[in-house]
Formats: sequence, C-alpha cells, structure tokens
Amino acid sequence: MSKTERQATVESLATQLKGSPNVFVTDFQGLNVARMTELRRRLRAAGGKYVVVKNSLAQRALAANGLPALPAAFKGQVGLVLAGADPLPSAKVVGEFAKEFQKPTVKAGLLEGKSVEPAYVKRLGEIPSREALLGMFAGALNSILYQVVGALEALRTERDQQAAS
Repeated sequence: MSKTERQATVESLATQLKGSPNVFVTDFQGLNVARMTELRRRLRAAGGKYVVVKNSLAQRALAANGLPALPAAFKGQVGLVLAGADPLPSAKVVGEFAKEFQKPTVKAGLLEGKSVEPAYVKRLGEIPSREALLGMFAGALNSILYQVVGALEALRTERDQQAAS
C-alpha cells in the first residue's frame, strides 16, 4: 500500500469516526467470510458499521480525531464497530453474534470519546430494548394501580360489613 493510499485510508476512517462517537474494537480472528458478511449485515440493520483496517492506520485515525489510541487493543486482527450515535443496538448485535459464533470478542470500547472496558460493552448489549423497558415500566405502573384498587376495595368491603352489623 503506497503512502497516498494509506493517507487516504486514514482520512476516510477519520471522517467515519467523526460521525460515530461510539466505537468498539473487536477481534474477528477465526470468522470466515460468510460470517463476517452476516455480522456486517446485522450491524448495518442496527445502524452500525464494521470496518477492518490496519492497526496502525486505525490508531492514526483515532489520534486525528483526538480519541485515545488504545494501543493494548490493537494487537492481532482487529475490526472496528462504528456504532453511530446510539451504541446499544450495535452492542446488542455484537453480543448476540458472539454468543452464536464465539467471535468477535470486544477488546475495548470508546463511548462518547471515553475509553471503556470490554465488560461494559457486554453489559450495554444485555440491556433490554427501549420497547421492552417501556413495557416493564407500564407493567410496574399497572401493578401499583391494581394494588391501590385492591386496597380501596378492601376498605369498601370492611365499611359495608361494619354498616351491616
């Protein structure tokens, strides 16, 4: 790869990183082309993108955006998950894919420009979807309402019994 090609790759990746404040560094070693394609398809559906680039070029692109270089994470074959503005859907896709195929493993993460541990990214992927959380909240509210109605009904029954005696 010539110097101009490397520079163009760094500039392109730096532009993509500027548009994606949330990035996960993953190890994809052991995934074949079909599985990589499937991972990319799932990430695209979740609003993310998967990019494989040379480690040194990725570190230059991160430095160009003022982000931490994460030198420990850039060992071996790594790919970047550009999660966009909302990291939850992409983290969920990476977590589910890793459960299915044991790869990719998250080596590091950048959320809003701050470095996070791989375990944090894993927990992020385990958070239920917005719809599920809203359903849980509605169920909790419904439960409280039933308890209030039950208490009021018990008071009414007790008052009726006292009036009858």
